[in-house]
Amino acid sequence: MTGPDGPEVVGQDGVGVPDALQRLWTPHRLAYVQGSKKPDEGCPFCHLPEKSDEDALILARGKNVYGVLNLYPYNPGHLMAVPYRHVADYPDLTAEETVELAEFTQHAMRVIREVSSAHGFNIGMNQGVIAGAGIAAHLHQHVVPRWGGDANFMPVIGHTKVLPQLLGETRKLLAAAW
Repeated sequence: MTGPDGPEVVGQDGVGVPDALQRLWTPHRLAYVQGSKKPDEGCPFCHLPEKSDEDALILARGKNVYGVLNLYPYNPGHLMAVPYRHVADYPDLTAEETVELAEFTQHAMRVIREVSSAHGFNIGMNQGVIAGAGIAAHLHQHVVPRWGGDANFMPVIGHTKVLPQLLGETRKLLAAAW
């Protein structure tokens, strides 16, 4: 809870030796960490285009591909370019899908630079479960904006990513600039 003097610090008695670390409690992520937050039935990437852009966090729609914010972003503005067609393997994309996927990625980089002055990007796709794909059955390309100093101890030690902006607000900014 945040008061007029900043975040509320709550002390608690218990076992252990006090340390100099503050704790950032994110109970809303517990369902995701425990794996109990299941996506919609079937493929979420196939169902997202059926929803409104705001509800689905869709930034833009093309003929063969759409851009959508990642629901569990590594950084603010982390988005994905996703073909509408349910296809798992990059070589199985049509020539038109391949071109539009590349164009969406290029445009996403321009938009993110304009909106948030990203210093760099990680761009890529994990092909198959063994390569780390969370949704391996439907190909998607990640565009992750990076800034100097954006990687710190929180994800490494605390398994927590601190994000300065809600997804809906990020979607509004990026969609308007698209």
